Amino acid sequence: MKLQQKKEHPDEKPGLHPRNRHRKRYNFHELVDTFAELAPFVRLNEYEDESIDFSNPAAVVMLNRALLKHYYDIDHWNLPSGYLCPPVPGRADYIHHIADLLGSCNGQIIPVGSKIKCLDIGVGANCIYPIIGNKEYGWFFIGSDIEPAAIKSADKIVHDNLTLRGKVELRLQRNTRDIFRDIIQKDERFDLTICNPPFHASLQEARSGSLRKVSNLNNKRITTPTLNFGGTNSELWCEGGEEKFVRKMINESKRFSLSCFWFSTLISKSSNLKDVYTALKQAKASEVRTIPMSHGNKISRIVAWTFLTPEQQRSWVQTRWDGFTEPPH
Repeated sequence: MKLQQKKEHPDEKPGLHPRNRHRKRYNFHELVDTFAELAPFVRLNEYEDESIDFSNPAAVVMLNRALLKHYYDIDHWNLPSGYLCPPVPGRADYIHHIADLLGSCNGQIIPVGSKIKCLDIGVGANCIYPIIGNKEYGWFFIGSDIEPAAIKSADKIVHDNLTLRGKVELRLQRNTRDIFRDIIQKDERFDLTICNPPFHASLQEARSGSLRKVSNLNNKRITTPTLNFGGTNSELWCEGGEEKFVRKMINESKRFSLSCFWFSTLISKSSNLKDVYTALKQAKASEVRTIPMSHGNKISRIVAWTFLTPEQQRSWVQTRWDGFTEPPH
């Protein structure tokens, strides 16, 4: 059997943030040294490169466990059956780009430490953003979710890892119609909020998207969803999809205009940007930033907004961030 011609790969993955720990190709020797349970899933692909079968959910979970242990000191991490297994490099990019946004308001010095509070809307069962944000910048995280099982899983991850205890708090959003209400408490202040909103507008659309993903990974048509690539309903879809969810978030954020410096969200579909910008104009956001991101062939962006005036922004920085500096990398 003739082997396919070996591909030439760049030393670094294109598009990732300069501080992203995952810019280089995965070093499976190092990862297996750190996390031996990954070894049975490592194999040579058709180009004789070490890799895993990315269409195998168990292999992807093991890779994540290895990455989180090797780079983020997470000893215990797992997911309930059926929940999304997040791509760590892409999630790290959001954290680094949003850190630069904070730094842009502070003389290019990124504020760090536990006094910096971040609210992760839809923290999910994986708790991935708090893990990365706390390791990289020492920020304190509050994660919210509408699913009790997701909160339970994230809480277990925090409890089982000493590096996270006292640095991440989980809150259940009991009213699925609300996003910030009953999560942001009276007189509570957040330096930023982050969100990876549901992408699809219906269950059927979400299932079709999952099948396309698995089919692409297998290079053949798959008609049955694979567990763990499916994701729960609230992770993947909501009525109206990403655009309606983000518009709702923007409208509700106005009620908490003085409670948070920067609100932000991922926007996966560029076609949604026009409606998002219209909603931000209607909500009278004082400043809007769009931050492009790319990971391989995937293009997305962060949209961030604030209701604080320039004077209020300066006051926030002076009272909350004074004395905090960027950690070495």
